[in-house]
Amino acid sequence: MKTNRFLMLLKTRGALTAGEISKELGITSEGARLQLIKLSEEGLIQSTNESKGVGRPTVYFSLTEEGNAGFPDTHAELTVKLIQLMKTTLGDEALDKVIAAGEQVGKEKYSNELQLITDLEGRISRLADIRTREGYMAEYSKDEQGYLLIENHCPICAAAQVCQGFCASELNTFKFVLGEDIDITRVNHIIAGDRRCAYRITLKKAS
Repeated sequence: MKTNRFLMLLKTRGALTAGEISKELGITSEGARLQLIKLSEEGLIQSTNESKGVGRPTVYFSLTEEGNAGFPDTHAELTVKLIQLMKTTLGDEALDKVIAAGEQVGKEKYSNELQLITDLEGRISRLADIRTREGYMAEYSKDEQGYLLIENHCPICAAAQVCQGFCASELNTFKFVLGEDIDITRVNHIIAGDRRCAYRITLKKAS
């Protein structure tokens, strides 16, 4: 269980020091160190040194590719094969139609769950809950600029890597269900090498 907590923390927060990990999980520094050694030996986490001025460099721990693989990627191999087969046998246009149909289903599903929520933060919060149920480990935060919707995991990452139409469809769906009075921009993208996908959400300025 502790191991799961370590991996989950690094998945949702990114690289952390041993001290930060022990504080977040409420365990001793020695307990954190022993678990980190174990996870490193298993190839699930890795350490990097970062120099910050004089003194010893700070050691940060993060998930390896194998560690990330422990989080679900929905039927990844089969999905990729089906996408490639559709492209070669039916063409890109057919694949686009399938993605568009899936987008419409998503818009209807999310709209039904959000229809009674009128305030923007409430809608973002519910959307994050829905996405978490679907495996995206979503959360949101509020700051002076507006809101940040964060997805710490992508269960369809393998599919999105071979067809980024899925990512475009996702953004279209968010725009649709959150309302015409908002602007939403993807600021982090797992496909581009970022640790997570994140979306900046702001109210449109009155013209």
